[in-house]
Amino acid sequence: MLKALRHGPSRGWRGERRWLLAVAGIVLGALALRLWGIRHGLPYVYNADENAHFVPRAVGMFGHSLNPGYFVNPPAYTYLLHLVLDLRFGGRAGVGEAMAVDRTAVFETARIVAAVLGTGAVALLAWAGRRLTGGAAGLIAGALLAVSFLPVHYSHLALNDAPTLAPVCLALLGVATIYRHNGYGGYAVAGLALGLACATKYTAGILVLTIAAAALATPVPGPRLRGLVLAGVLSLVGFLAANPYALLDLSAFREGLSHQSEASGDGGGKLGLSSDGGVVYYLGTVTWGLGWLPALAALGGAIGLAIRDRRLALVLVPAPLVFLAFMGTQDRFFARWLLPVYPLLCLLAAWAVVTAAVWLAPRLRVRTAAVAAGLGALLCLQGLVFSVHNDRALARDDTRQLAREWMVANVPIRSKVVIEPFLPAAWAADAQSVREGTGNGLRWNKWPTLRAPDAEGGGVLRFEDYERHTRPALLGAYARGGYCWVVTGSTQYGRAFAEPREVPDAIRYYAALERDAELVYETRPDEGGKGRLPFSYDFSFNAYPLDYDRMGPEVRIYRLSGGKC
Repeated sequence: MLKALRHGPSRGWRGERRWLLAVAGIVLGALALRLWGIRHGLPYVYNADENAHFVPRAVGMFGHSLNPGYFVNPPAYTYLLHLVLDLRFGGRAGVGEAMAVDRTAVFETARIVAAVLGTGAVALLAWAGRRLTGGAAGLIAGALLAVSFLPVHYSHLALNDAPTLAPVCLALLGVATIYRHNGYGGYAVAGLALGLACATKYTAGILVLTIAAAALATPVPGPRLRGLVLAGVLSLVGFLAANPYALLDLSAFREGLSHQSEASGDGGGKLGLSSDGGVVYYLGTVTWGLGWLPALAALGGAIGLAIRDRRLALVLVPAPLVFLAFMGTQDRFFARWLLPVYPLLCLLAAWAVVTAAVWLAPRLRVRTAAVAAGLGALLCLQGLVFSVHNDRALARDDTRQLAREWMVANVPIRSKVVIEPFLPAAWAADAQSVREGTGNGLRWNKWPTLRAPDAEGGGVLRFEDYERHTRPALLGAYARGGYCWVVTGSTQYGRAFAEPREVPDAIRYYAALERDAELVYETRPDEGGKGRLPFSYDFSFNAYPLDYDRMGPEVRIYRLSGGKC
């Protein structure tokens, strides 16, 4: 059993079958966690990035060439969605009709693609872990990725974060093959997968360190330099195959990269962003995105490998450290940006658990496999509990949906309303508004909240800057214009209360709103909670806190008096 733990399942069919059945169970569980609540929020797409980037770009390609004309995010996932939507809805006409009358089906399809790719990453990581550190470690690494909160949550969204994990884990399978066998096959798989990963999310390029380290550290003689050249060539092939216009439209590609780099370094526009340093912030996110025990186990695995197996440590440890240092020095940071190195952290944690099981078993007089299984289960417990809780919240009506239902029932069609920019435009539209509405497809007449005052030059504001232009005098302007309903959300006003010194006028605006208007409706993710929800760029957009019963921000609706109200 010790040999099986450290070197993989036994060569016999029974051992192989047991391992494959265990992986199949883990993969099915991972898929279930990722599909549960997959329709949350639809037909309204509340995540601003999901609403703006990949699905609209994939649909847009039906109206022009395959050149996305947009490289802020690489287009591999967009191309895949374009293909899937083409097959699912029968071409341009079918996709166009679905976007017009059944957006739920379009976005649900795109989310399922992300969920399947996120699940595929689990299987690939288990395989890579088995080849690199043994069958038991492969199972534990795969199970940890299957249940960890951030990989599960972002598999519910049509974004490129979860899909990137599939080619990342395929690259790690190539890395494991390089390290254990040092043949051209491993270099080919690693290089091609690296190119696909970078064409899905640019920051996946950190794996180049892992591939190079595997070639340098492998104890097996073989074509190190020539293998790395092959990997480099195939990574370029994979990148261009999934992002051909990076070469065919080089100027647009360079412009997109430049814009992405500038956006990552632009901290000034993100009111309410964590004031902690990036490195401290990211270390904190690992304790809930991956879990406290997994994070500590990964740290222990890194230290243990540095002491006991420096070659393998050279393969697994540098990339997460370099990535943490690089991402932590940016001005903007979000928990999901660390996802490309989560598979490496899972491998480190799994190695630590198996090593601990081998040491503990004879002292406890328990079978090593049982100790490893028990420790592995403990490692996965936090992620499983919080992922199941999050899925239950996703499956319930969002607070924004509840607020809309109240508005439909209580605010007459064609009424003038002020809606803070935490809701998509479609939220204020429906079929009835086309027949009886305002003439622009919206159910209610909306105040232009994202237009800067003429005194400040006018123009369109970013929603992050809304609070910077909010002031008490607006309430009088609303009432004089007959805009008698004001809809606020904690994902907007929470930014102001997170940094009150930055936006004192906004604080006075909300105080005046509380004082002079009537609060007619309120809903919040933590039913029965009191006080304003604290703003968090992480927990404002997921249901990680266990006291959250549903997704969405706190929503407050006020009725103004005075003026035309």
